[in-house]
Amino acid sequence: MLSVITGKAFVLGDNVDTDQIIPARYLAHDIADLEFFGKYALSGVPEAQSGLPQGHVKFAPNHYKIIVAGKNFGCGSSREHAPVALKGAGIQCVIAEFHARIFYRNAVNGGYLLPLESPQRLVDNVRTGDELEVRLDQPCVLNKTTGARHALNTLGDVLPIIEAGGIFQYARTTGMLR
Repeated sequence: MLSVITGKAFVLGDNVDTDQIIPARYLAHDIADLEFFGKYALSGVPEAQSGLPQGHVKFAPNHYKIIVAGKNFGCGSSREHAPVALKGAGIQCVIAEFHARIFYRNAVNGGYLLPLESPQRLVDNVRTGDELEVRLDQPCVLNKTTGARHALNTLGDVLPIIEAGGIFQYARTTGMLR
């Protein structure tokens, strides 16, 4: 059972949409090729929305494990490729004030990553590169760089689905499907 995720944060603003997470020009590729999609993850995010100072290094796949975002993360089209691209880039969880419903469901149904939500605006308290420890058992996030601790909303019944590898794997392991 997954209980702790530790890694560097990449901070984004509000309303990051699925075309910013993985631009449409990359969608003709086989969705099973995580490495391909990971290479282009977040390549459509405008610099002003990235939460980075101008001229700062852009998102680097497999350098960050945790995204901290504002409101409405994953809005836009119902693109299943969005959580796939983030998983391919090494992202294990996205902490946002709230997720767009379709992104949340795609992340859970595919078992790609943990769509966590915070009752407070973490983008004002976390910087790109901060070392975070996400604890699912408490649930909270500890910013190891600053020492600050922030509460997270519980995942409830969706955690076992993600841990099983998605909705179909979960249904098989619980006997709902053969």
